[in-house]
Amino acid sequence: MSDPPASIHEFDVSLICAYFAALERQGPGSPAVTVQALDFVDNLSAASRIADIGCGTGGQTMVLAAHTPARITGIDLFPDFIDRFNANSRTHGVHDRVTGRVGSMDDLPFAEAELDLIWSEGAIYNIGFARGINEWRRFLKPGGFLAVSEASWFTRERPEEIDRYWRAAYPEIDLVSTKVGQLEQAGYVPVAAFVLPEACWTDHFYAPQAAAQERFLRTHAGSEAAAELVAAQRHEAELYQKYKQFYGYAFYIGKKL
Repeated sequence: MSDPPASIHEFDVSLICAYFAALERQGPGSPAVTVQALDFVDNLSAASRIADIGCGTGGQTMVLAAHTPARITGIDLFPDFIDRFNANSRTHGVHDRVTGRVGSMDDLPFAEAELDLIWSEGAIYNIGFARGINEWRRFLKPGGFLAVSEASWFTRERPEEIDRYWRAAYPEIDLVSTKVGQLEQAGYVPVAAFVLPEACWTDHFYAPQAAAQERFLRTHAGSEAAAELVAAQRHEAELYQKYKQFYGYAFYIGKKL
């Protein structure tokens, strides 16, 4: 039996960036789910400040901009993502209040109690859920909100294949109830937690990758690493179809005490 394709985390970051830069979203989600999560956040105005951490190319950020008058700063480690983010901001006509900046989520360029809302879709795993919600809390004003989506188990028991895959890819994956408890321990009032619909994976994340993968392979013809990266993404999609009843993404919204 051949070994399964490598995890996404085993590839060179420049190759990962080149692959995902062509996509509107770099993780599972949808405009409808972004709006659904935003509906739990109140008191946002033109004076409010939002940070979208791990913003990628800004697919979800442009949805936020369409549904709130606040000023938004997107933060991402990859300059190519931020270039596309700022181009998207201009295309959507919101560049006067929506700006992308290159930066690291473990060294954020904000003052204490500066932000009304911290947003992060499918990205907090890069620093770890527990660490992220604890360290980012100081940037929120009292009564400010945190809204993040995170890989989560839906059941206490699951098949060994998918359990092994996710524990290797992201050891902090855990039950929804555990994540809500971590929010409480970090000093947030849990406002909402809900599971992202299947379409966030199939229609908005994996389907757009199909055409992008062919272009990526042509651009990187002859690259074994590029072929392995595509194989890894296809393997991940196959695992989701096989085991989607056991895991997925959930949105967690908390309010700073």
